[in-house]
Amino acid sequence: MKSQPALRKPFGVMVHKEIADHIRSWRFAVLIALIVLTFIASMYVSLSNIKPATGNTNDPDHIFLYLKLLTTTDNSIPPFHVFLSFLAPLLGISLGFDAINSEQNNGTLIRLMAQPVYRDNLLLAKFTSAMVIVSSLFVALALLMIGGGLILTGVRIEPQEVLRILGFIALSIAYVAFWLSLSITLSVRFKQAATSALVAIGIWLFFTIFYQIVINLFIKSILPDPNFLSQAQVIYYNELILNLSRIAPNQLFTDGITTLLMPSVRSLGPITMEQMAGAIPSPLPFKESLMIVWPQISGLLASTIACFALAYYLFMRREIRG
Repeated sequence: MKSQPALRKPFGVMVHKEIADHIRSWRFAVLIALIVLTFIASMYVSLSNIKPATGNTNDPDHIFLYLKLLTTTDNSIPPFHVFLSFLAPLLGISLGFDAINSEQNNGTLIRLMAQPVYRDNLLLAKFTSAMVIVSSLFVALALLMIGGGLILTGVRIEPQEVLRILGFIALSIAYVAFWLSLSITLSVRFKQAATSALVAIGIWLFFTIFYQIVINLFIKSILPDPNFLSQAQVIYYNELILNLSRIAPNQLFTDGITTLLMPSVRSLGPITMEQMAGAIPSPLPFKESLMIVWPQISGLLASTIACFALAYYLFMRREIRG
């Protein structure tokens, strides 16, 4: 019984040390400042346009004031969740691209492994410390948004909004976790931090910009003349395009937050006129929205676990004395 605290103690020390290193680093401070500034700018634009957004009775989501704070814009700047889809990968990459190779290049990895600690504890400490910081940041921003909305509007927040905002936070953390685990894997695979950073940014740029172009070129090469397609064939090709797009993690994140922050979204795929017949535009309960995006959430979590498992496999087979 006395040996368990002794085994846990090195892990806790490593987590605290990694958190302190992240907080003191300039790159982390710059990214945090960038995210906070975009959050403040998005909230300012949302609050400036909140009255017409909540007064539009044709919008089924007009009663959710606090969700409107995250989605309303006047088209001068994107809403916060769109900003986050670009900034979250950079946050995850910046926290993990030199997690292992910098330790080895500085000569601290072999000294650390000479201590009575397990190799997997080092990877877990790197991952856990970064996720503690990211989770604290997103929770703080959500509380700031809710507190500011309460002070400026005086409107009580509904339980459905609390659940959806918590889901938005959890999905954002999972999105950062994927890019963090990917960058840690690259830091194990490549000896130079600059190489792992460039590869991680290249993967992010590919999925953000070029992947949709590749899909469009592929679909155009196999798509028959649309004038000769039946309704079933049109739906099939639309579903094919959507399924190929959802290989990209940013598309999974966008689908998830769109459904969670907009309760009236009932489907993420093509809908026929027969399916729309008799449907009344109204917000869905949180549970049903969660069921719609559960495949996207599962995909992000599975990708994160796969990347971390690969990092663990590569690190356990790596020669640290070289």
